Amino acid sequence: MAVVIFDQVSKYYGSFQALRPTDLEIRDKEFMVLVGPSGCGKSTLLRVIAGLEEISSGTLRIDGEVVNQLSPKERDIAVVFQNYALYPHMTAYENLAFCLKIRGMRKQDIHTTVLETARMLDIESILSRKPKDMSGGQRQRVAIGRAIVRRPRVFLFDEPLSNLDARLRGQMRIEIARLHKKLQTTVVYVTHDQVEAMTLGDRIAVMNAGEIQQIDTPDNLYRHPHNKFVAGFIGSPVMNFLPGSVHKKGAASLLFDISGSGQQLDVSHFPALADFENKPLSLGIRPEHLHASPPANEARLASWKVDLQFVERLGHESFAMASFGQHPLTARLPANMPLTIPSSVSLFAELDQLHFFDETTGLAIR
Repeated sequence: MAVVIFDQVSKYYGSFQALRPTDLEIRDKEFMVLVGPSGCGKSTLLRVIAGLEEISSGTLRIDGEVVNQLSPKERDIAVVFQNYALYPHMTAYENLAFCLKIRGMRKQDIHTTVLETARMLDIESILSRKPKDMSGGQRQRVAIGRAIVRRPRVFLFDEPLSNLDARLRGQMRIEIARLHKKLQTTVVYVTHDQVEAMTLGDRIAVMNAGEIQQIDTPDNLYRHPHNKFVAGFIGSPVMNFLPGSVHKKGAASLLFDISGSGQQLDVSHFPALADFENKPLSLGIRPEHLHASPPANEARLASWKVDLQFVERLGHESFAMASFGQHPLTARLPANMPLTIPSSVSLFAELDQLHFFDETTGLAIR
């Protein structure tokens, strides 16, 4: 297994900087997820590890060995791509066995390794099929199997589930997580799907514009985002943001004015805001912390009058889209909640679940 360390690694394509100087340590046996919007640099970072992209500056180490000048073959890395990359004229068995033959492994050892891997992935029954006779999920399992048989130091996954339907994606997420626990190997997994990231990753690196914004556990990313970008990217539906400013009232009170709503919140329980008096701020609140009636947990609440505009009913829950003054607002509500469109309703916001961000820097105010 392996530790992967980035030391001020950057990547340019001509004058365009796709990857800003990056420091990152991927721990031995860790499942590290790289997540972010399209064009954020996550696949570039993965390809740098694989040796498919040359580093412009900085140092990349795998198990303490500098690999900047090593070819992909010399790095002992296995990559699973989005498009499966199977040989169409070979059966599943032959696809799994091919790289072992290239290595000169004995025929009996190849057979044993292929059958063991097929059993692990539950593809024993399709070993005689060619890719055209397989489903998308079966082809992806064979592609993963081709990586497993090599027993590499690091597994790299580049959006491997994006071509699958929703049901298969959910099933394959479970399979990949199970395989990681069984193989106990270092995994770097690229996705733009934050649900995949949250369910698979031991830690997650959230990227934007070629830069890592935050590296943390899924729970900490959700509860303690470092900046507004991370707060808005992690969570589904996304966090609501309301602009405003804070001012002092008397000696001890702090009030937050939500722009264009006529609403003031007592935020005296958030003393760090005192240093940002009259500066442009954003209040963030997740849809699940807005309620149609006061919750039973005796949370501190603010009542907001909103104009309900649309409801997405998903069976087990509903997403209510509303306007709060000039600002859009989404609430996650119970499925059986009677809601009339359009109408004015009161939503109750949990004051202990508010986040605040400096609009100038985008950083969270702790």
